[in-house]
Amino acid sequence: MLVRDAMSTVVLTIGPAHTLRQAAALMAARRVGAAVVWDPDAGGIGILTERDILISVGLGQDPDTERTHAHTTNDVVFATPAWTLEEAARAMAHGGFRHLVVLDRDEPAGIVSVRDIIRCWVPARRQVPA
Repeated sequence: MLVRDAMSTVVLTIGPAHTLRQAAALMAARRVGAAVVWDPDAGGIGILTERDILISVGLGQDPDTERTHAHTTNDVVFATPAWTLEEAARAMAHGGFRHLVVLDRDEPAGIVSVRDIIRCWVPARRQVPA
């Protein structure tokens, strides 16, 4: 099974000047755990995850004044739609993260998460005879 079969094509894209509260509200409304941050000044595409917001709030930072650019990962590992789910899972395990931005022709085409991979693998594993 390939990343294209598992990825979410709902890509929330936000800017570097959004506050963490705005980002969290948008992520909650879309029911996603990560947002693509488009910041041409910082090299283009980054990712902000629910964990990034949680860490900031846990440190006592104000989500109404903290901007996404300060919490965005810019050194992103990208997947392609043609990767296998095993390749995506290996990249996630190696990097210690739960989301991969999927690029198709250098444009964000989706996001694949650990949860997406599990959803695909669990039904497939049930069909295997015991």
